[in-house]
Amino acid sequence: MSRSQQPAITLFALGMIGLGALALIVGDFAMQWQPVAPWFPARTALAYAAGLLMFVCGAGLLFRPTAAWSARILFPYCILWALLKVPALIVAPSMEAVWLGFGEITVLLSGAWTLFVRLADLPESSPLAPLTSERSLTAARILFALSLLPIGLSHIVYIQPTHDFVPAWLPFRTFWAYLTGLGQMASGLGILFGVFPRISAWAEAIQISLYTLLIWVPSVIIAPSVRLKWTGLLISWIIAAAAWAVAQNVPTPAQTPETEATHLRQKVRVVAR
Repeated sequence: MSRSQQPAITLFALGMIGLGALALIVGDFAMQWQPVAPWFPARTALAYAAGLLMFVCGAGLLFRPTAAWSARILFPYCILWALLKVPALIVAPSMEAVWLGFGEITVLLSGAWTLFVRLADLPESSPLAPLTSERSLTAARILFALSLLPIGLSHIVYIQPTHDFVPAWLPFRTFWAYLTGLGQMASGLGILFGVFPRISAWAEAIQISLYTLLIWVPSVIIAPSVRLKWTGLLISWIIAAAAWAVAQNVPTPAQTPETEATHLRQKVRVVAR
């Protein structure tokens, strides 16, 4: 990844380090983002193992010699995290809150996938090499776009809780609740259908970053001993970092294969003349 993309790597790494540290401190997973049911055997041991993995791999992303291996490990880890949310979708497919939780984790997965494509540095002979192609990067972007739809919809379905999250000093809090939900769905659709996809991705990255700064940072400052506040801050942080990673890899119109093919055809016509 280029130097201009380094902030996304750093933000993602710090989010993973924070989630790992929190899991190691409390000996548990991320509360309502729990990937493992309370009745699961050896659940606490798994929580410590997951915390250690996130902490070590997050730190590994910050250093060039270990970045590739960290990306290779975090990508399947995030796939597993997302898959562990699937049973809830099967049990309660009509509950929007279930899709919201799944969408938040798949946004995280899309960021880990993007970092894997850019950092994994797999040899061409590797059977996983196709996962580092531009086509794979496009698939990660589509997953990101689809994930935004249930997240945005939740703002409207659960309008009162969303209203309560809007900072009290902002006027017309219900208006902001609706606007942010519609904005997230518009960003997802813009990326999905190629309508100003780069602007849509950046708008979403900025929006989630603002949630983190305006909602969760003050919450932690007000109640620094409440675990839920720290969990919300770190989850919001790493989702924002994932959005930044995706946004920084949405090609401009001049970089798309279709545009390059058009330029090539134009050059052929000029030579033929």
